[in-house]
Amino acid sequence: MLAVFKNLKGDKAIWGVVALLALFSFLPVYSASTNLVYVNDDGTTIGHLVKHAVLLFLGFGIIYAIHRIPTHYFKGLSIIALPIVLILLAYTLTVETKIGGVTANRWIKLPFVGVNFQTSTLASVVLMIWIARYLTKIKDVAITFKESILPLWLPTVLVVLLILPENFSTAAIICFLVLVLCFLGGYPLKYLFAIVGTGIVLSGMFLFVLFKTPEVLPQRAGTWKSRIETFWSPEKAGKDDLHQLTLAKIAIAEGGVVGKGAGKSVMKNMLSQSTSDFIFAIIIEEYGLLGGGALLFFYLLLLFRIVVVANSAKTIFSKLLVIGVGLPIVFQAFINMAVVVQLFPVTGQPLPLISMGGTSIWMTCMAIGIILSASNKKENLEEESYDINESNPLEVLSGQL
Repeated sequence: MLAVFKNLKGDKAIWGVVALLALFSFLPVYSASTNLVYVNDDGTTIGHLVKHAVLLFLGFGIIYAIHRIPTHYFKGLSIIALPIVLILLAYTLTVETKIGGVTANRWIKLPFVGVNFQTSTLASVVLMIWIARYLTKIKDVAITFKESILPLWLPTVLVVLLILPENFSTAAIICFLVLVLCFLGGYPLKYLFAIVGTGIVLSGMFLFVLFKTPEVLPQRAGTWKSRIETFWSPEKAGKDDLHQLTLAKIAIAEGGVVGKGAGKSVMKNMLSQSTSDFIFAIIIEEYGLLGGGALLFFYLLLLFRIVVVANSAKTIFSKLLVIGVGLPIVFQAFINMAVVVQLFPVTGQPLPLISMGGTSIWMTCMAIGIILSASNKKENLEEESYDINESNPLEVLSGQL
C-alpha cells in the first residue's frame, strides 16, 4: 500500500479534493439509500453503501491506472476510441433498460459483471480528447469551416445526435462544452458565432415543434416539455411535475444554516432520486447551508486547480485536454446544484463523486486521471520533447502505441 502512495503522481491538491469528496459521499449516500430500501424495496442500506464503496474503489483504481499514462498517448487512443464509442451509442439506442424506476435506452449491461453502463458519459470524455487533439493540430494553421467539417464537426454531430433522443440534457451540455473548448483552442470566432447563431435558430424551431406537435419527436419529448414548463411557468405546471422540486425546496428550508445532522433527513424518504439527482438537497437538509457551501467550495477549489494545471502544462494539447475533460466535472456539479435550488430545469445530472452510480463515478475518475497525467511534471517534460507528424493517423498510432 505504501508503494502505491509513493507512486502517486501529479497535482496533490487534486488528489486531496477528490479523496475528500469521495469520503464525504459515504454519509449522504448511506442516509439517502433508505429511500431505495423502504420505498422501492431495493436491497439494504449496508448493501448500497458497500456497492458505493466498491464503485469508488474501482474508480480510484481507474485514476491510478490512467494517471500513469503519458499525456500524449491520449491522442492516439482517441483515434481508436471514437469509432468504438459511436458504435456503442448506436447499440445503446436499441437496448431498453430500467434503472431506478426509469425506463430508457441509455444503458448497456456489461458482460460478465452485470453492471449497467451509460455510454454517453464515456462518449463525452472521448469526444473532448478528440477535439483537443484536433485543435492542437490546427493551432498554427489558418483553416476554413469546410476543412473542419469532417475532422471536428462531423464526430461532434454524430455523438450528439446519438445521445439526444434519450438524454437531451447530456447532449446539450456536450454541445456547450465543445463550443467552449473550441473557443479556448483558438478556433476561428467567425465560424463559432455562425454555429451559435444557427444553433439558436434550430433551438427555436425545436421548441416550436416541441410545444405544438410533440408527438413527432422522440418518446421522451413529453418529459422535456414538462420540465421546461415546470421551470418557466411553475404556476401552470401539473402537481406531479412540481412534486420533486417542492420536496427539494422543503429539504433545503428544513436544513437551515447548520442542518439537522447526519442521517436525520426526512425528505430522503419522499424525494425520489435522493441518492443521485437530488442528493444535494439531502446534503443541505442534514448539513445545512454550511455543509452545502463547503461542498461548493471544494468544487470551486477543484476548478481552480484544473485551471492551474492547464496553465502550467507545457504543450497546447495538455492545456486543452485538461480543460476539455476537467471543466465538465465542475460544470455538471454546478448544474446539479442549480437544479435543486430551481435555477435550472431538471436535467438528471448526478453530483460528481457524491451521487450513487457506477458510470458517473468511473468516467469522472477517468477524467481526473487524465488531468493528473497532464499535471505530472516529468511527463510534461517528456511530452514537450515529443514531436510527431499527426497528419497521418497511422503515424500517430505507430508513434504512440
